[in-house]
Amino acid sequence: MPATDYYSPAAEFFDLVGHRHLVSSAPALRAALTGLDTGHGPVLDIGAGSGLVTTTIAEILPSARIISAEPSPVMRAVLTSRVFSDPRLRERVTVLPEPAQELPLPDSLSAVVIFGVAGHIPRPERVALWKRLADRLPEGGPIVVELMGVDTPRSIPFVRMCRETVGTQVYEWWISGEPAGEGVMRWRTEWRVFRDGERVRTVADEYDWETFGVERLAEESGLTVKRLVQTGREATPEIGVLTT
Repeated sequence: MPATDYYSPAAEFFDLVGHRHLVSSAPALRAALTGLDTGHGPVLDIGAGSGLVTTTIAEILPSARIISAEPSPVMRAVLTSRVFSDPRLRERVTVLPEPAQELPLPDSLSAVVIFGVAGHIPRPERVALWKRLADRLPEGGPIVVELMGVDTPRSIPFVRMCRETVGTQVYEWWISGEPAGEGVMRWRTEWRVFRDGERVRTVADEYDWETFGVERLAEESGLTVKRLVQTGREATPEIGVLTT
């Protein structure tokens, strides 16, 4: 079954919030990867989006080869453009279109990064994924997983998460959530575009996300998990590191 494309409808806006989000998540990623021996194989970035996390991995690990997997065609177009426009990335980063469940994996990996993806993958498929990844990692090789920071479903009214100005237009990102079944939340988002104080566009989207925390990661993967302490905005998602 083809993977659901959650991100193409609002892909044009992704980096407006992605850059801000990365400010808070990059220190945790740096703590997990700095000093890593990358001789065991490439670093795998699952759900690479527009390439912001891939670029950060490349900065943290300047000699690492990277596989960046992104199934959304529109997001992957931005990712490929970002990689191609930087000669340093062009030599090291391979872009793949498959979703996590269908990724062709090399025989060995040095590390895995999964940001903003795990809750989209049904539990049975996640369990299989953790095993596939662990089988290819050296002892102590990290799987860095970013979660939503909401471990049980609850109602969250629409709240504005960011407001940015580009040229003569103002962009606002609004998000809400509500329970949508056992262990699942349905998130609704709106990008609102204003010109001269008047709203001229609204791009709405919604998706389901399985809610769980790092304790569930440990239980379903059978791996050791460590929660990374983060700084910055209160809305920063939870990040855990799985190791064999």
